[in-house]
Formats: sequence, structure tokens, C-alpha cells
Amino acid sequence: MNIHVEMDRFILRDIEESDVQGIFDLDSDPEVLTYIGTPPIQTLDEAYDIIKYIRNQYAENGIGRWAVVDKKTSDFVGWTGLKYEQELRAEFDYYDIGYRLRKKYWGQGIATLTAAESLRYGFEQMDLDEICGAAEIEHKVSNHILQKIGLSYVEQFVFEGTTANFYRITKSQWMSKNGLGH
Repeated sequence: MNIHVEMDRFILRDIEESDVQGIFDLDSDPEVLTYIGTPPIQTLDEAYDIIKYIRNQYAENGIGRWAVVDKKTSDFVGWTGLKYEQELRAEFDYYDIGYRLRKKYWGQGIATLTAAESLRYGFEQMDLDEICGAAEIEHKVSNHILQKIGLSYVEQFVFEGTTANFYRITKSQWMSKNGLGH
């Protein structure tokens, strides 16, 4: 098991095939996918395909979304982390921060907490120059989280007919906001 970050309450680790039920629970819930633009999955085979896709990102790009696991219960909470985004913006590729949690974990600050740790990892461990994020304009919670962890609004863009807000934070901005010297 490849653990990237250990927090007080959560472990952030590579998504494994053993997470198939957690991925199914996450991506078969229409409420979880309200602002995502993809239909809910119907089978465990589809969940395995998602895991294969994410694990392929690890191999190709050295990074991909991580499982968020509750340390006390070993429960699959959802996913968080960075991915090298090559599809969302036709004009450029970038490192994208994202998160998706099972509904029973909503409203507890987990997405904000784990996304902030993912930013730290991206800047401190991967030495990235900048990290970006996007959220559908109607998705108030996700827009709020991106701003709360320090990303600044850049512009709106349209992807597959849906308008989204695009955000960015540079390493120097992140260091300043976290009281770290240059």
C-alpha cells in the first residue's frame, strides 16, 4: 500500500483494486455526481474501470487521485488529490486539485482538509510551480473549498456545454499564505 500522507484522522493513499466497493458507493450515487456531468455507474466492473484509469495516471504522470481512508474505521471516505489534467482545458494542461466524498461524509470539512494536504504535497514533495482547480459555477460548495484552500479565481470556461470557474495558486502564493519563506 502506497501511503502519501498520514493525517490525524485520515490516510491519503493510492487507490487500490480493493477500493472497488468504495468507488462504486461513491460514483453510483446521483447526488454525489450532481455537478460532475457523468451518469452514475451501475456495476462493480465500471468501478474497476475507474480504478484502472486512476492507477494508469499514477504510471503515466506520477500522480493521480488518492483514496481518503478513515484511520479508525478503515472506511473509504472518497478521494482527493492531484491529477495531471489534459482534457478539461483545450488550451493547456495543468495539475488539477480535486475531491469527491461519499455523501455520509459531507459537511465535515474533510474535502477542505484533504485538499489542503494535497496542495502541500504538490508544492513541497512534487515542487510544482502552480496548481489549478475547476468547479461548475453552480457548485457553491466546491467553489468555496477551492477559495478556502487559497486558490484564486482566474476566469470562467465552458466544457461540454457547462460553464465552470477556473482557479489557480502558485507555489510562491501558497508559501506566503502559509507563512513560509521563499
